[in-house]
Amino acid sequence: MSDFSPFTFLHINDHHLGTPRSYRFRPAINRRWAAIKRQMSAIDADLLLIGGDLTRDGDTHEEEYRLAREDLDTLPFPTFVIPGNMDVGNKHTTLTGPYANRNDIDLNMTSARLQLFASHFGPICWSFLRKGVRFTGFYAAVAGSGLREEARFWRFMERLPELPRGRFHVAMMHYWLYMEDVNEPNWDITRREEYMNWYFSIDEPHRGRILATLKAAEVDALFCGHVHTGRPVDAVDGIRVYKTPAAGNGAQLTERWEEKETRQGFQRCEVTGDGIQVTFVPGADQCEEFDSYGPGGHPRIEDRDYSLAREKPALVPDAAPGG
Repeated sequence: MSDFSPFTFLHINDHHLGTPRSYRFRPAINRRWAAIKRQMSAIDADLLLIGGDLTRDGDTHEEEYRLAREDLDTLPFPTFVIPGNMDVGNKHTTLTGPYANRNDIDLNMTSARLQLFASHFGPICWSFLRKGVRFTGFYAAVAGSGLREEARFWRFMERLPELPRGRFHVAMMHYWLYMEDVNEPNWDITRREEYMNWYFSIDEPHRGRILATLKAAEVDALFCGHVHTGRPVDAVDGIRVYKTPAAGNGAQLTERWEEKETRQGFQRCEVTGDGIQVTFVPGADQCEEFDSYGPGGHPRIEDRDYSLAREKPALVPDAAPGG
């Protein structure tokens, strides 16, 4: 690795590109993301890592995959993508939480949706060497799902420590590996006070197994999105864990922490022979919400009113929503 040359890569998550053809639309999200795209395009970056939730409702509208793919193709550098829960569905549960307007079991991801996402953006788990750095991305929410993608995921993770090493190893996932402490208990989806912790994090025993694999693979930095709110960097078993803000959508759980980053933006990562310096760059347009319509959250298909769409023809749910 004596011929190593410094370079720059970028990271984003949760830009949630939407369309006025949908039953809901928040133009502020698209506007914030457009400004961030312009900022990133002006950087001589080698690549962009995208940590999921490219879409507002890609889990039911393949058209949003097409819009997101076309949007990324306008960037001047290659993009490497993993899905988020709004793209393919949530981590699996056999129980429903305390919110009457959502059926958590119906929100479980499916193999069909994961495969459809991959047909537009590539595999949901990948690893490659570039300029002396190993980059790895994976959708950890398949752990515990029982889907065939789970078996493939664990085979991928188990092989990760055996791959050729780079000078550094950067990994990316969508969900937070943990909320406050890597040794915290599993959260109860049926309890209102624990629901959001369950929704945003990975359960044991999968969390510990993933962490052990990342440690064995000598991961230096792990990027996590999903919550939309940035937190101070954690050090876990020698891995720097970055819980990063969104690149378009609004911050969540902001009342929990005094030390937080609620602005939209992206991570600029400078790779030198000594390490990787990660800097959060706020988006140039931090606009407030405006001219939005439709519900938030995870409304059931039967509760969606597509007549609200302000651009016609309105989208309709795919023939087999979620799979």
